[in-house]
Amino acid sequence: MAADADDLVVPPGATWTDLGPPLRRLMTGAQQRPVVVSTSGSSGTPKRVRLPAAALRASGTGTAERLGGHGQWVLALPTHHVAGLQVLARSALAGTEPVELDAARPFTAEVLAAAVGRLDPNTRRYASLVPTQLHRALADPEGVAALRDLDAVLVGGAATDDALLARARAAGARVVTTYGMSETCGGCVYDGVPLPGVRVEVTVEGRVRLGGPVLAEGYVDDADRTARSFVTDASGRWFLTEDRGVCRAGRLTVLGRVDDVVLTGGHKVEPRDVETALRALPGVRDALVVGVPDAEWGQRVAALVTLEHGPGPPATRRDAGAEQHRGDPPTGADLRAALRRSLPAHAVPRQVEVVDGIPALPTGKPDRAAARRLLDAGGRMKPHLH
Repeated sequence: MAADADDLVVPPGATWTDLGPPLRRLMTGAQQRPVVVSTSGSSGTPKRVRLPAAALRASGTGTAERLGGHGQWVLALPTHHVAGLQVLARSALAGTEPVELDAARPFTAEVLAAAVGRLDPNTRRYASLVPTQLHRALADPEGVAALRDLDAVLVGGAATDDALLARARAAGARVVTTYGMSETCGGCVYDGVPLPGVRVEVTVEGRVRLGGPVLAEGYVDDADRTARSFVTDASGRWFLTEDRGVCRAGRLTVLGRVDDVVLTGGHKVEPRDVETALRALPGVRDALVVGVPDAEWGQRVAALVTLEHGPGPPATRRDAGAEQHRGDPPTGADLRAALRRSLPAHAVPRQVEVVDGIPALPTGKPDRAAARRLLDAGGRMKPHLH
């Protein structure tokens, strides 16, 4: 579908002041213009998704029904992606004004606590976070107290570690995991259960597909991708996701990406892109990149690397910013430093292990499960905050 001059296109950095008035008209039904939002683009070129006003209303109404009513929201996410946009849309539907965090300041427990303190105590109070933000809030007593003061904390954008969820709930936070994407107006499955009107199926190949009133119209200026991703059959219209899952007793469990994309801190990282960048570095023979469970980031990007002349002794390790000594084999720190020149910060592996060989299946294909075990056994480096 082609771009339309009447579309409400959400630009980076948009605030409630920018989007509140038009969203109020859309969410009350006074206008019907579609909203165009970009996917994160972390695994490739960002796609522009067109969301009908009716789909946004259905999503917001379903969220309020599931959470126990409309309320006031803390805005802690970028508004030009769907999770942040939805905080504004839900606020517009509720007739409330969100408390916005300063996008120029890093997210901290203190910042969250200050925002929660500005919420109206006479209404229901909510926040939407990614797992990394939840982890940071839980690390500080002030953040824990802020989480407890909220009626619900939606957590999505990345796989959330079970231990992190258990910690949050043990601390008294009412955490709700969400599953969805730009093409479904954001989260449409809460704690494994679809929102009202949302349909979930798993294909015979194990791929998750989603239907119902929250679906996007499709991708702007990309008819082929729209036709591949949005399909209609005798049971209705569906969005075919890139995820594998199972449904048991009406509850969806997402098993992982069909293409092994790593979800880290709310970003998607395509392992093939990182592997290509690693193999292009001097001295690297082969590389395998996988996502390894991480308490703060959901997953961390991790790599196994083989060298042309084998790994060097531990004494050759240098600080990430230092120049490699002439003739020395590169270390994991050297490779991470080199990758910062060619990859976005979130795609640079937080762990690089130099090994003698890449584990392989009998077919000769890389054994990603074995690689994850090997990386886990190699020790966790302290997450690097870019």
